[in-house]
Amino acid sequence: MSDNEPKTPREAWSQLVAGNDRFIAGKPAHPRQDVDHRDALAGGQKPFAALFGCADSRLSAEIIFDLGLGDLFVVRNAGQTISQSVIGSLEYAVNTLGVHLILVLAHDECGAVRAAIDSRRPDAVPLPVNIRTITDTIQPAIDRVLLARATSDIDEIHIDDVGEEHLRDTISELLTGSELVGEAIAHGSLGIVGATYNLREGRVTPSIVFGDID
Repeated sequence: MSDNEPKTPREAWSQLVAGNDRFIAGKPAHPRQDVDHRDALAGGQKPFAALFGCADSRLSAEIIFDLGLGDLFVVRNAGQTISQSVIGSLEYAVNTLGVHLILVLAHDECGAVRAAIDSRRPDAVPLPVNIRTITDTIQPAIDRVLLARATSDIDEIHIDDVGEEHLRDTISELLTGSELVGEAIAHGSLGIVGATYNLREGRVTPSIVFGDID
């Protein structure tokens, strides 16, 4: 990283926002992707933020934030579903690497969310067991959206409403499952942002914030 390396959660979020703005505008700077920087990183890494996001192929973290090698510590799986390995990876980013921000990134029209909704249909074909462990984590979000809409008909709810509720669950489970993360937020050294990426526009829109971000 250069001399303007983010040193606070607020500065880390600002750098992500600036990079996403460049990506949206079609004017990426492609920073820190040169041979010399690659060589300099061989001795160690010091990312300024961690990103936990969906594994969707359209959600390439360094591209949508116009960042380079060594900037982001990235953890991804289908539907950004929390597990012990995810929590452990994020704790490593905070405790060992010293990141100032964890961004939990969902996206619109998520396939994992769609699969969870479709599994409720009477004629749904049972999902393979390991895929079902993913969709099962999204079911509480579906239940809350159905309740909020005062309906039991899954055709009356919107996939992105479920995605937003699931994003909230993901962050809640992270905070519940990691005392280390919670303490870092309380001490002011770490922030968490929950946000959603719009596939067509490319914009990352935050909706959940913990810590000194704004």
